[in-house]
Amino acid sequence: MTGTAEELTAVVITSIADAIGLEEDEIHRESTLIDELGAESIDMLDVMFRIHRDTEVAISVTDVADLLQGGIPDDEFGDENEIVTEVGLAHLEKVLPQFDRDSLTGPLRGDQVLGLVTVGNLIDLVHLLAARQREAEHAAAGAPR
Repeated sequence: MTGTAEELTAVVITSIADAIGLEEDEIHRESTLIDELGAESIDMLDVMFRIHRDTEVAISVTDVADLLQGGIPDDEFGDENEIVTEVGLAHLEKVLPQFDRDSLTGPLRGDQVLGLVTVGNLIDLVHLLAARQREAEHAAAGAPR
């Protein structure tokens, strides 16, 4: 049961609300999961579990990391001091539409990157993963056995 885009969006919002202990009307697409909504790492795992349980869309920490880092090797994404490099910043601007490096008050550390992820980014990722899953299922159904 992957569901429609609206159903997937509703499941993501409900999952976030239940995992963090918020009301659904407190959750907005532009809210960052960690910095603004107060999610912790364990909450993020709970959100992903709930999404998978309720939609059968498999989502993992690796999927979020792949979104954020985009296959860029660690030593190119961040420097030896774990500061996100120009390459990393440019990638974040591509995959996180709300990210504005001009608003940074100092260097962006690697451990701050997850804090940039918004509810909308997570919704978009779930939609992408659901579409990929549907494509794989259709390909498998049409493949000769």
